[in-house]
Amino acid sequence: MKFIDNKGITDPRINLAIEEYALTSLPTVDDYLLFYINEPSIIIGKNQNTIEEINADYVNEHGIHIVRRLSGGGAVYHDLGNLNFSFITNDDGQSFHNFSKFTQPVVEALRKLGVEAELTGRNDIQVGERKISGNAQFSKKGRMFSHGTLLFDSQLENVVSALKVNADKIKSKGIKSIRSRVANITEFLQEEMSIDEFRLAILHSIFGGKEIAEYRLTEEDWRKIHELSKERYQQWEWNYGKSPKSNFRHSQRFDIGTVEVQLDIERGKIREARIFGDFFGVRDVAELEELLRDQPYDKTLLTELIAKVDVQAYFGKLDRESFVSLLF
Repeated sequence: MKFIDNKGITDPRINLAIEEYALTSLPTVDDYLLFYINEPSIIIGKNQNTIEEINADYVNEHGIHIVRRLSGGGAVYHDLGNLNFSFITNDDGQSFHNFSKFTQPVVEALRKLGVEAELTGRNDIQVGERKISGNAQFSKKGRMFSHGTLLFDSQLENVVSALKVNADKIKSKGIKSIRSRVANITEFLQEEMSIDEFRLAILHSIFGGKEIAEYRLTEEDWRKIHELSKERYQQWEWNYGKSPKSNFRHSQRFDIGTVEVQLDIERGKIREARIFGDFFGVRDVAELEELLRDQPYDKTLLTELIAKVDVQAYFGKLDRESFVSLLF
């Protein structure tokens, strides 16, 4: 594995471009580890409806970046007190959805610092009942990344103020207060340290105390990274996108996360379909949206159509019947 130094960049639009570039363009003979810290920003999950996830007034008033990432899952708040890690590797068919494979080295590093961390639920790292890390994954053409946050000394009141929280999610998790559920790692450290010292401690632990091999981004790499940032992560269309005109909306929370379907139905046909949520899938739900367009809005016909679809490739462990139920 080789470490990628992002040169201390804190612009999320550049950091997410570095991550995507490493996934798609660096030599596949190596695995990579990337660390980055972002200035205040909300990082939106690939399949989420941005407007539904953010407190727009608060975001605008505080100049918080809004950037959509490639991976699924929920929206997260980043700031200079939050360390992000990303493992970039081959997708061997066994690693996607296997969060423990990638979080275990991080958990072990935290424990060396006296933090009693463990992977809980679908994709969180917690200390007791307090969440200190959320994780997500993305796969493309035989490569994947598994990335996560580490709340080191984040402004947690901003997490609450900047994000809207789905009522179903609160109900399903029994959360009375987000602020009481999340925690900074500094609360659990035996000795005080800066985020730079923390970053180095995690890095050395992951590499097992051995010399840290590094991939140095070339001038050409940086040129392509900035180009990718401009073409994707700095575009309103990518970060917000257009929500469709819809006259049907159905949202439900499953074990794999929340799935929301919005349809524009006209004269008995589905004219437009959009699927949102904080689920993790290997394939892009845009394919499923395209499949639904111009189909007759008929339960029998749509059930027959979905019977030919590998629904779990888009959502994880969700059965066809559950997806069809969302359409009605």
